Amino acid sequence: MAIIGGTGLAGLADLSDTRRRVVRTPYGDPSCALTFGRIGTTDIVFLARHGYGHTIAPHEINYRANIWALREVGAERIIAVATVGGIRDDFGPGEVIVPDQIIDYTHGRKATYFEGSGTTVTHVDFTEPYDAELRRLLLDSAARAGETIHDGGCYGCTQGPRLETAAEIRRMARDGCDLVGMTGMPEALLARELGLPYACIAVVANHAAGLGSSRRSISMSGIQGVLDTALGRVHGLLSACC
Repeated sequence: MAIIGGTGLAGLADLSDTRRRVVRTPYGDPSCALTFGRIGTTDIVFLARHGYGHTIAPHEINYRANIWALREVGAERIIAVATVGGIRDDFGPGEVIVPDQIIDYTHGRKATYFEGSGTTVTHVDFTEPYDAELRRLLLDSAARAGETIHDGGCYGCTQGPRLETAAEIRRMARDGCDLVGMTGMPEALLARELGLPYACIAVVANHAAGLGSSRRSISMSGIQGVLDTALGRVHGLLSACC
């Protein structure tokens, strides 16, 4: 199983027998060396999406290299952890969601493996962007672990690295978005193109711009405290899946 860590999740405390490996790909270098280990009886490969020093902005991530590298080392499925803003009323700070849909607002990102001279034009079905069985594993594991998480929600993926305006969040709400983040695409699509089941654990760090406690501005200082608590729950959820 591959686990991709987002903001605040640069490693896995429960990972044992760890080793790191640098992987090269036809699409350049991944965000960082891959970390291998075990949780329980499950072999894990971990990748820090923003690099181990959190130095790579969302629009600068080499998503193609990341997903290719995970497949290259034998990953069979991917669980991605993402920090997001909450748009829906009940998706406040600290809530954990397993989204089931996504809307892509990004631009200019390398978003497919099917391009270039001599490459056959290929259209992949993306009706359901997250793998149903992997989503069910997360939900069932949360239930066994006594964790309350939300089943379903639409992730709106923006370009970043800036946060959104209040007007943009109102538009996204009208579009049907429940969450806003910056890294969900093209990550989910690339996994689909390589045939890797992919699901997301979305951790709400703050109300989105113009909403709730972020009505006037977003307090960056308050986000870390929320993440420290919520990501501790995510560690437990990941362990329960293994």
